[in-house]
Amino acid sequence: MATTYEFPSDLLAGQEELHQVRAELSALLKRLPWSVEPMDGFSDDTGWRKVERPASPGWTEDEQAEVEKLRRREHELTVFVSTHRFWAEVAAADRVEARSRLKHVHETAAEGE
Repeated sequence: MATTYEFPSDLLAGQEELHQVRAELSALLKRLPWSVEPMDGFSDDTGWRKVERPASPGWTEDEQAEVEKLRRREHELTVFVSTHRFWAEVAAADRVEARSRLKHVHETAAEGE
């Protein structure tokens, strides 16, 4: 039978916010032009696959600031979750499994609804 972990509420909240920030950052990066700086488009078919990019107007200062803000928050949350005092209570051999459970706890909670 699988081990059940009693994750502290602040660790659960930190992991949930980390999921949200990563989803928001991913969605933002998909919407933005491919290059931060303005760049001409290009086409290259000399490699093993053809690569094409349209011209990029670059990112605005606001877009750059938003990406930086989300990346900074992602880093803060990653450090918070990975260095949480809870991990000292988990046997070293079980930490990988426990960390995986924490990453997916929102999925199992949704299934139980």
